[in-house]
Amino acid sequence: MPAGGPIGRCAVPDEAPSVGTMRLPRTVRLQQLRAIRVAVAMACAAATGVVATSAAASAGSAPGGAALDHALAALVQNPGGPPGIAVVVQRGNRLRLHQAGTANLATGAPFRLGDWMRLASVAKAFSGATALALVSDGTLSLSDTVGRWLPKQPRGWSQVTLRELLQHTSGIPDFSATPEFGQAVAASPFRPPPPRVLPTFAAPTLLFKPGTQYHYSNTDNVLVGLMVQAATGRPYAAELRRQVLKPFGLAHTALPRGARLPTPYIHGYAVAPPAAPDDVTHAFAAGWAWASGGVIATLRDANAFTRAYVRGVGLSPRTRASQFTFTPGRSEPPGPGRNSAGLALFHYQTRCGTVYGHTGNTAGYTQFVAASRTGRDSVVVSVNAQITAN
Repeated sequence: MPAGGPIGRCAVPDEAPSVGTMRLPRTVRLQQLRAIRVAVAMACAAATGVVATSAAASAGSAPGGAALDHALAALVQNPGGPPGIAVVVQRGNRLRLHQAGTANLATGAPFRLGDWMRLASVAKAFSGATALALVSDGTLSLSDTVGRWLPKQPRGWSQVTLRELLQHTSGIPDFSATPEFGQAVAASPFRPPPPRVLPTFAAPTLLFKPGTQYHYSNTDNVLVGLMVQAATGRPYAAELRRQVLKPFGLAHTALPRGARLPTPYIHGYAVAPPAAPDDVTHAFAAGWAWASGGVIATLRDANAFTRAYVRGVGLSPRTRASQFTFTPGRSEPPGPGRNSAGLALFHYQTRCGTVYGHTGNTAGYTQFVAASRTGRDSVVVSVNAQITAN
């Protein structure tokens, strides 16, 4: 996928289309890039201690939080822009919610920290957190192979390790990129198959020798979830709760199978002017993405997770050191600046600072979460439309 290009001081993410994607006009996409640029500048300021006014000056806008608010307002006021955008910025104990537009076109409701949303591929950080907690307690090892725990998977995948799955260096093709998968979702959007079926949509032949290249693949994180189940004898969702949600204090995060979101929630929209935005919040069941993209959470919980995850809650020093060993590789959609891939965590190095986190998009939603390495400072950017920059 093409990387986001530099605009001003920071690079900004492009996004790859998936089920339900609709393209915005170029002028609107440029507005989106500008808004994300300022939001990312705020994240860099939070993570590095850079004075926020320097980021605002590069944006040619008002200083501090006013710069962010101005850019967000410009984004949603542009004809054909997304219905809304929310940005959570926390520095130490001080948390602020910046927003523009609406979380619900039918009612005009604003964004609230307690609103639920789809995290899309940010869910990969959750499967990573679960697996790495099990590595820390000795239940799993980063050198454990697919063949050991999942002997029914294709023979060509048998020597792929958990480390390679978490870092997307497995060489296993992406099941969600196949025509067969798209056809299956279209034929039965609300009745997903059991998670073990998802990898069968991927070709059994590796793209390259494991560990030699980087290739982002949704199959990787589904296999991580299946390995968690095999190693513990418990459903992945149960281990997610035990290893991550409870220790992190996340009472408003879940991995549903179906299409419904708890209330209140941020509505997700497909935007394709001149048609009115189409509410695609419940377009298909979360089970079609499962451990690779099915997690839902509130804005507040997404922020809390990011802070705890990046600072290494529940991980041994040795496991965290492995997690923070990076190789060239981009998240999808690509994150800001120079991307590199750790274990279910991305390093985003920009001219205005360095942060760690994950990106994601799916029908109706675009997400970016990041924090400083200590977890003291963090940012969540959530757009209630899936926007592609190409």
